[in-house]
Amino acid sequence: MTYFIDRRANAKHKSAVNRQRFLQRYRSHIKRSVEEAVNRRSITDMERGEKVSIPSKDISEPVFQHGPAGSRTIVSPGNKEFVEGDRLRRPGGAGEGGAGEGSASNQGEGMDEFAFSLSREEFLDFVFDGLALPHLERKQLRDLDEVRPVRAGVTRDGVPSRINIVRSMREAQARRIGMRAPIKRALREAEEALQEEERKDPVLRNPTRIHELKAEIERLEKRLEAVPFIDTYDLRYNNLVDQPQPSNKAVMFCVMDVSGSMTQGHKDIAKRFFLLLYLFLERNYEKVELVFIRHHTAAKEVDEEEFFYSRETGGTIVSSALTLVDEIITKRYSPAQWNLYVAQASDGDNWDDDSTTCRDLLMSSLMAKLQYYTYVEITPHSHQALWEEYERVQARHPERFAMQQIVEPGDIYPVFRKLFRKRIAQ
Repeated sequence: MTYFIDRRANAKHKSAVNRQRFLQRYRSHIKRSVEEAVNRRSITDMERGEKVSIPSKDISEPVFQHGPAGSRTIVSPGNKEFVEGDRLRRPGGAGEGGAGEGSASNQGEGMDEFAFSLSREEFLDFVFDGLALPHLERKQLRDLDEVRPVRAGVTRDGVPSRINIVRSMREAQARRIGMRAPIKRALREAEEALQEEERKDPVLRNPTRIHELKAEIERLEKRLEAVPFIDTYDLRYNNLVDQPQPSNKAVMFCVMDVSGSMTQGHKDIAKRFFLLLYLFLERNYEKVELVFIRHHTAAKEVDEEEFFYSRETGGTIVSSALTLVDEIITKRYSPAQWNLYVAQASDGDNWDDDSTTCRDLLMSSLMAKLQYYTYVEITPHSHQALWEEYERVQARHPERFAMQQIVEPGDIYPVFRKLFRKRIAQ
């Protein structure tokens, strides 16, 4: 008989650890299924899980088995059709190719794919795998309003879930030693006195003294047995205190063109892009603030509801939005304390003389304050003056300025991954 013993220590949450190992092992299959699911879904439907299927042949596990013992003689039949190196054809018949068509057959067997469900958190882990806000830097910390419980020694009072077993057993051992030591000393003295009395000549022995010593020894032994192994006095609990934690702060400016040149289809794509961005930021950064700015000929800071769902028309002056971003940064978000990011969505249409103004504003003021600027142009047509001016900004700041074109909703997720892939800060 052969035994295989797995001596790897199990974690506290064994089933969760095993599931993470499974997800890591079949990461490529799951990631491919998640990308297909993202392309099928609307962006507003991103927060639920997903059912993933893996071909059964890809999850086969190696097995150990005993071989036949002793010497054996095997006679294998030959064949008249194949020679060494030939590739066997797949058997034909009804339903060939798995199309599900043809008449029923009484031969052959198959195997379903292995299917399982990803939770919301697991699904979003794969959706945003490899993404991050680029160049997140540690800024001067003005306030420490975030607290985190940290270990701070032990205490006599606490809840059972925080009991410190090692310290409790140590306290119990010390208490038992302290309580039993004088009793043991008195018991040893009584036993020595009894032995000395019993060694005397029978004529000189004192029966009353012997009886008293035996009674004392019995009393002391009962006292030793009565000392508890552990007492509530011995229990010690891990003490947790709330300690202020320094944290980086970031703000993302979401800028969207709502002029008349932006059709409803363009606006829907922009909304989906920003919804995906919002979900990404909300998941990864607890200390990120969002500022929503809509613009046509004039720019206005709005709330999330108005940013996504209100309708406006008019001309287009992009510099009005960039000017408003600069003013908000000056008033509320000091670059010394905040990591500043801007994401802009537009169809590329702009007032003729305004594109150069946008370029100058970015180069002279904004780019010096920002960690990252992303621009998505939603149009199937050729680029206009705004794109060309932004290319000049990108040439000057290649590590902190990114721009991509979106033609249809299916481009949103690939473009998003390009814009927010992990980068090394310079």
